[in-house]
Amino acid sequence: MASYIVPFFTLSYPADPPSNPDSFPTSPYYVVGPLDAYLIVTCIAVMAILRDALRLWVMEPFATWKLSRDLQLKKGKRPNGQANGLVNGDSSIHQANGAKVQTTKRELGQLRRSVVRFAEQGWSVLYYTIQWSYGFYIYRQFPTQFFNLRDLWRDSPHSPVAGPVKFYYLTQIAFYLHQVLILNAEARRKDHIQMMAHHVITIFLMLASYFGNFIRVGSVILLITDWCDILLPMAKMMRYLALRTICDVVFGLFLLSWFITRHALFMVVIASVFIDIPQVVTLEWAPERGRYLSRTVYIVMSNMLVALQILQIAWFWMICRVAWRVITKGEDASDDRSDEEEIEEEEKKDQ
Repeated sequence: MASYIVPFFTLSYPADPPSNPDSFPTSPYYVVGPLDAYLIVTCIAVMAILRDALRLWVMEPFATWKLSRDLQLKKGKRPNGQANGLVNGDSSIHQANGAKVQTTKRELGQLRRSVVRFAEQGWSVLYYTIQWSYGFYIYRQFPTQFFNLRDLWRDSPHSPVAGPVKFYYLTQIAFYLHQVLILNAEARRKDHIQMMAHHVITIFLMLASYFGNFIRVGSVILLITDWCDILLPMAKMMRYLALRTICDVVFGLFLLSWFITRHALFMVVIASVFIDIPQVVTLEWAPERGRYLSRTVYIVMSNMLVALQILQIAWFWMICRVAWRVITKGEDASDDRSDEEEIEEEEKKDQ
């Protein structure tokens, strides 16, 4: 393999392991550098391929079968094999069991949107489940306890870094960059600006912690935040399949886990940043010794963590509004962003 291709498929910058490693004693170790960007590009491409493959070959066929079947049952016809369809004006005539089942254009549009949304959320559930599990394995190897995070900062900067940790962090950076591309490629939702702000802040903090040799605390933050990102898309998937009760149950679990992880546990990390770093870490800018945490950099990064928490509080308020409607009005835990707006907009265009 040509030397210029190798960085696209392997971890770059191998280094000698520490004399007494406190984690991953048998793993190869690496330092960080600009060639790591090549592996990030490869990960983004692989994620794009896997996302589309999962969407086109698994999620969309399943959702189409399930929702079409439910629609036929709703109209009083028992599904038996595939129905023949004929689109005519604002409706579609399906032949099922020798009887005609008429489906309006609005119903077809809702079905199509539900299928696409279900497939999109399916990729999120799969990715976050795998990455959270991998991140939990990484965290278990670190010599620290969650409610005593001071050990995360001891002997900083932690360089070189174990291969499994480096690969975990690079794939997470690649995922958020991939999400920015998707966010700008798809139809804009109500919270587009908030989502972009979240992703930009997250990517900045990840890159800063990566090249500043503070990967351990970044890994802990990712472990905390990824859990909710399993439950929320799962609740949406249940909603798009019209499984209202399961959707509400999963949404309730998501609401509880969001408060615990994104606020209580996240505040533990922020408190450690403000209390433990000044006591344990020497604030200095000395690139020749791998130290990039000057007082200015420290202030900027700590304030960005606070900004991230403020953004999450705003989102939690929106989540609580949905929960309140579920409890008081008996509504389902719907996505507040833009599905209904898209339906109305397309109907106006049709008219």
